[in-house]
Amino acid sequence: MLEATIVTSATPAVPHSDLVDESPIFAFGAQTAAIADVELRKLMRDPTELLTRAVQPVLWLLVFGEVFARIRAIPTGSMSYLEFMAPGVLAQSVLFSAIFYGIAIIWERDLGIVHKLLVTPAPRSALVLGKALSAGLRGLAQAVIIVLLALMLGIRIRAEPIPLLGVCVAVVLGSALFSTFSLIVACLVKTRERFMGIGQVLTMPLFFASNAIYPIAIMPRWLQIIARVNPLSYLVDALRDLMIQGGASAFGLGTDFLVLGAVFAVFIVIAARLFSGIVQ
Repeated sequence: MLEATIVTSATPAVPHSDLVDESPIFAFGAQTAAIADVELRKLMRDPTELLTRAVQPVLWLLVFGEVFARIRAIPTGSMSYLEFMAPGVLAQSVLFSAIFYGIAIIWERDLGIVHKLLVTPAPRSALVLGKALSAGLRGLAQAVIIVLLALMLGIRIRAEPIPLLGVCVAVVLGSALFSTFSLIVACLVKTRERFMGIGQVLTMPLFFASNAIYPIAIMPRWLQIIARVNPLSYLVDALRDLMIQGGASAFGLGTDFLVLGAVFAVFIVIAARLFSGIVQ
């Protein structure tokens, strides 16, 4: 009893909050969330960006989708062409919104914001992950617009909670992946003019060399190989299974999320190593 009293009196009580604050995992999460919060505040100040970003996918569904649905030239199995195409349009919206995310980093570099971020104790991976997370949340706003439009067009959307949650996870992961890829490109080219040119070159090949608007099976052999190593194909495949009634994943949902997660992790590592070099 006496020994227990001595040990208790000799060992100062450590508040629970101090233990949490000293946790590297908690600190990393807090730093990531802080960066994401800053990025989302920018979006809240100018929500019109979401509406302008939604114009292109709306045109794809209303014009391209309606025309090709009447032609019936592309085999889509038991799904109508609009149902086949809707997940591809959502993935396209995610890609096009995220791929130009890197230009914001160049603007922040020119304004001196990146220099201030780099002198903070936050690890570079937390800075990159925070920006990727904010891009993912922006992608969710695009998803809401496209799902509502799909419902208006009579597309059979799955309304169960688990598939909808899966759609949200896929959209966030896809947006984060392509925004991180965009950040890598920005760190390499370092100028707005070069970035805009490369961004234009990358987006259309990524979109058309995927299963977004036609099945991989009807592609020529060389294009099938490219489509199978294209991360966008796995995003579309997951969305087609989770979003559309009667839709099915060609690769398997587990494979889709595994590939997207693995590519995202690799991009985070690369972007974290390159992030400091953008100011040089």
